[in-house]
Amino acid sequence: MGRFTRAGAIVGALGLVASLALAGCGDDEEQPKFVGGATPTVSTAPGQLATPNGPPLSVVPADGATNRPVSAEIGATLAGGGKVSAVTLTSADGKQVEGRLRADGSSWVPSAPLKYATSYTATVTATAADGSTSEGRSTFRTMAKPKSMIASGLYLFDDKEYGVAMPVVVEFNPGIPEKDRATVQRRMFVETDPPQPGAWHWVDGGRQAFYRAPEYWKPGTTLSVRIGLAGIPLSNGRYGNVDRAATAKIGRSFEMKVDNATKRMTVYEGGQVVRTLPVSLGKKKTPSSSGTMVIMEKKESTVFDTRDDPDPENRYVTEIDFAQRLTWGGEYIHAAPWSEHVQGRRNVSHGCVNVSTAHARWLFGKTRIGDPITITGTERRVAAGNGWTAWSVSWSDFIKGSALPVPSGGSGSPF
Repeated sequence: MGRFTRAGAIVGALGLVASLALAGCGDDEEQPKFVGGATPTVSTAPGQLATPNGPPLSVVPADGATNRPVSAEIGATLAGGGKVSAVTLTSADGKQVEGRLRADGSSWVPSAPLKYATSYTATVTATAADGSTSEGRSTFRTMAKPKSMIASGLYLFDDKEYGVAMPVVVEFNPGIPEKDRATVQRRMFVETDPPQPGAWHWVDGGRQAFYRAPEYWKPGTTLSVRIGLAGIPLSNGRYGNVDRAATAKIGRSFEMKVDNATKRMTVYEGGQVVRTLPVSLGKKKTPSSSGTMVIMEKKESTVFDTRDDPDPENRYVTEIDFAQRLTWGGEYIHAAPWSEHVQGRRNVSHGCVNVSTAHARWLFGKTRIGDPITITGTERRVAAGNGWTAWSVSWSDFIKGSALPVPSGGSGSPF
């Protein structure tokens, strides 16, 4: 047990760490469719175009606006209400910017951050409730690059295959203030193929946000993620630093279930039991966490060094084989040849799931990052945010952690 530091090797373009001093036996705690443009007509007034069939329209950002964030979306206000139906956005050099329309027609989102200190011209078509259309035009300029930015990270790599419980995990340093989370969440886009509902959930004081579906992802699902935070203004005077994106695949179903009462792990592949093996969990003083966790990191060989633990009984330096991280607090599945004689009968670990070397080797060769493990019957529950804990709460409780209302069945993509 002790204080730990998150391993940077598993972070996809992640330049931050968050710390949780929680018990464990590990060596380190680490803490849509594309929309075409409208054809401009003869201007009748600044920011407006001739609109013979519809009510007056005003483009957002307004014509002549300056110092706009590079996260700016293109919208419109229409007398009597209406939705944006088409947008053309060009930079000062005449290059057209690609983008996508939100599903609710509230705005059009550029597919990449706009450039700092650059002028853009937007031509917008909006459709009123009666079906009539209006057009408007706006030329605006973005702000210079800000000096004060948050750090952010996305735990997802392009073209990598993950387990069915892999949540989309985003981290922020410092954490996102509660008043800003809805604004930030609207810029975190997830699409699934085949389509599956989903929702976001904030934990750890706004330092982490998880996205998951009501059930594990369907095997073969493609996850397409964009965390579009570059230039987004926050209430604390900071701005988002960069956009991050990844497209990843969900592989076969592989799940582990551990029952402290029997001290057995049951392994399922494709929904079928493929192996049952004995384990030794954390002793009462250093119990393993109950709940559903996922494999976050795999190390074929490592060293657990807990010499900084305040409890002398928990200080040790031990070489470990086939280690698979479950929590930031240092709980792993790993080979423990020293406890093989009590595995299946008695708990002796510092919080880890001890298995024999042979079983640890077999598991290590089968698992992927994002494979779930559910542990039941221990003396404590896994703390929210101590690892990728998205599945340790029910769906009804999970959606309560969203900063935006979640429709029945899940929010899905904003596009």
